[in-house]
Amino acid sequence: MFPELNALLGADTESPERQQFILISGHETDSSFLLNHFLSYYLKAGCSLCFVALAQSFSHYNVIAQKLGVNLASARDQGQLLFLEGLRSYTQLLFTDTPETEADNPLRFLRTGSDLRPLYDFITAALMPSGGERGKCPVLIIDDVSLLLSLGVTTLQVLDFIHYCRASVCSKYQGNVVCLLQGFEESEDADNERLLKSLCHQSTLLLQVEGLVTGFCKDVHGEVSDAGWHLGSFLV
Repeated sequence: MFPELNALLGADTESPERQQFILISGHETDSSFLLNHFLSYYLKAGCSLCFVALAQSFSHYNVIAQKLGVNLASARDQGQLLFLEGLRSYTQLLFTDTPETEADNPLRFLRTGSDLRPLYDFITAALMPSGGERGKCPVLIIDDVSLLLSLGVTTLQVLDFIHYCRASVCSKYQGNVVCLLQGFEESEDADNERLLKSLCHQSTLLLQVEGLVTGFCKDVHGEVSDAGWHLGSFLV
């Protein structure tokens, strides 16, 4: 999607860098386009993906992915992509009282008020390397982790969940974790701000998206920077 960004990050589809915790954050702007960039990048690199989609439906991501030269439906059918559609899972949890259905729902912790172990178990089972996939880089993508707070999960529970995901996916499986968190530097939501600051300190790569200081431009809508230095402006 962004060759310039790949070049600056040293990203190569032949040998993607491993053990990365990439955090994407937007400052008063939508930064989800970067999530779609990493989704298409890792699929083209042949990685094994688990996508926890809390913000949008599968069809939404698939339409964007097709514009980037990737077919999510084919990747899912071939077993390269395991897609958890959070909106559908949450709806089933609210309107289905069948114990068997709830027992298989990775988001069942939202009803019981327990920790996020069911979701963690779902992710680790999806990305655990099998005999023929030990050479592949497993990748977990979450959009948008801050929505867990809106669903009643505490900040500490989310931080524990991300910690264990990093320990398994990044350290044990030698893979990557990519999280989108729509946060604002001067947010009135103290929990969201606390979560953002904590994850920023844990990330190996922090990509912050914000609008241009000079205002709207026809071709360049904003700037992308990491925690330590300015990456530049991109056509979006």
